[in-house]
Amino acid sequence: MTLQKMSPIGKLSLSLVAALLSVSVMAADFNDTLRLANQGDIQAQYNLGVMYDTGEGTSQNKQKAVEWYRLAANQGLVEAQNNIGLMYDNGEGVSQDYQEAARWYDKAANQGYAEAQYNLGSLYLLGQGVDQDSLEALEWYDQAANQGHVDAQLNLGLMYDNGIGVPQNFHEAFAWYQLAASQGDADAQFNLANMYAKGQGTSLSFEHAAEWFEAAAHQGDAEAQLYLGSLYDFGLGVVQNRVTAKEWYWRSCDNGFEKGCDGYKMLNERQEGLSSFWHQ
Repeated sequence: MTLQKMSPIGKLSLSLVAALLSVSVMAADFNDTLRLANQGDIQAQYNLGVMYDTGEGTSQNKQKAVEWYRLAANQGLVEAQNNIGLMYDNGEGVSQDYQEAARWYDKAANQGYAEAQYNLGSLYLLGQGVDQDSLEALEWYDQAANQGHVDAQLNLGLMYDNGIGVPQNFHEAFAWYQLAASQGDADAQFNLANMYAKGQGTSLSFEHAAEWFEAAAHQGDAEAQLYLGSLYDFGLGVVQNRVTAKEWYWRSCDNGFEKGCDGYKMLNERQEGLSSFWHQ
């Protein structure tokens, strides 16, 4: 009935935003931070890197961000090591260099930093800066996922679901999707619903499928909106309700998903045909 959603397996290009929030850089005074950074304060050096990186408290300057990240990273601060890895990964403030990105991610990953473990896993999966190695990717994702990293949990689910680097295992895929879905990841919620609808890795349950399709649909996932509409249209796992079905088909269509438009049109045609039959 449903098709699996393949979420892009990539790196966290915005991981520094979480770091920014955690160190309250926005509330810091630039001059005080600069003074402390020049005195060798590792946290101030990192904070100054974030300020230059994001343009909070000073003019944005990616090159200076790299300089301050590097000073903190060379003292072993994992957040700085991960962020300088991202700068090399994305070619911001420096020439893009996946090998350098991998080197910095590796330093932070081996200190147990989940963001870096995820990013390093993605480089191994994509073969960027390192030899492509799906098993190595799986191992780094596993370390990050066991720390609650939602994107790593989703990617592990995808790897087990599709047999990437490991034998296909729907039960493992289901378990990782469930963890990510419970953290609110819409792609994981869609994939979990799909497994319930197919009975893959778990017992078939349209009721649970409807629950997770609805969770993803409320986050604006157009495919989930389509499939939720279908469940209401045919009364699978929910009380049949063509009005609600039409609403979800329309939301899917309005989000640009062509099949949602098709579902809305076909339901209208069926209702109009039935109405014409009874009024003959």
